[in-house]
Amino acid sequence: MKIGNLVINDKASLAPMAGVADRAFRELCRDYGAAYTVCEMASAKGISLGDKKSAELLSVTETERPAGSQIFGNSPETMAVAAQKALEYSPDFIDINMGCPAPKVASSGGGALLMKDPVNSAKIVEAVVKAVNVPVTVKMRSGWDDSDINAVELAKRCEQAGAAAITVHGRTKVQMYAPPVNIDIIRLVKEAVSIPVIGNGDIVDGKSAAKMMEETGCDMVMVGRGALGRPWVFQEINAYLNHEVILPEPSVTQKMHVMLKHIEKICEYKGERVGIREARKHAAWYTKGLHGAANYRARIGLISSIEELQQIALELIEQN
Repeated sequence: MKIGNLVINDKASLAPMAGVADRAFRELCRDYGAAYTVCEMASAKGISLGDKKSAELLSVTETERPAGSQIFGNSPETMAVAAQKALEYSPDFIDINMGCPAPKVASSGGGALLMKDPVNSAKIVEAVVKAVNVPVTVKMRSGWDDSDINAVELAKRCEQAGAAAITVHGRTKVQMYAPPVNIDIIRLVKEAVSIPVIGNGDIVDGKSAAKMMEETGCDMVMVGRGALGRPWVFQEINAYLNHEVILPEPSVTQKMHVMLKHIEKICEYKGERVGIREARKHAAWYTKGLHGAANYRARIGLISSIEELQQIALELIEQN
């Protein structure tokens, strides 16, 4: 598949989850076969004002390519400036967030709130496309709520404005992450535009990825929460889509090895004090389904060093 002039191999990408899809996680998911990654969303207003934290969110390393920078905002002019500044970090593409349901983002006029104003949204896409020399993609939801499902209209406008690909999360903003995923709207968007469409929502393994692609005709899938504590999900999806092979679940020893590798990367990039604090949620996700997981998650929430986590990993291996 191609996004503009960018060639994408494989069929499953990593979603740009705020507070989760940092450099360490993106690199790990790429190691397991994620087709591409997208940085955590950064505020266009913050970037344009020189905010250091916003700029850090745009950073892309060679090991995670192909990779895109995601920006959010509601002003075509500010979004264009932010996109130009993002180019300093050499992303392979720029992604525009029109789907984040977080109140903080929507209340500022960005994220999913843009779906309420397709005309301005198209102007944003057009402005960003004119401002950069890399492909521009858009991530949206099915609509604002059940009475305003307008992803097809918005997708058409984005395509006309120059978007190179569109990701559709089959839920409304009001729905947040509650079931069900609206498969039909993803299919309708795919039928309405000629650019690649990526299906998003409840992709957790090879079978769910295949179901999404078969029922919608989408070109790829995007994995979000299905990758939490399970970066190997991309390996599973690729094996199933390419060879119809269902890979066995990793052993507890393998899971703990990946967990420690992940947490060590976080601490390497952010320092152990910050890294361990951020690592607690990731480590907890790796314990899902294991014997005694609830007790270990409580302990993980209090860890202050890698050594403590290593001890917990050893105990989990012994008990499972």
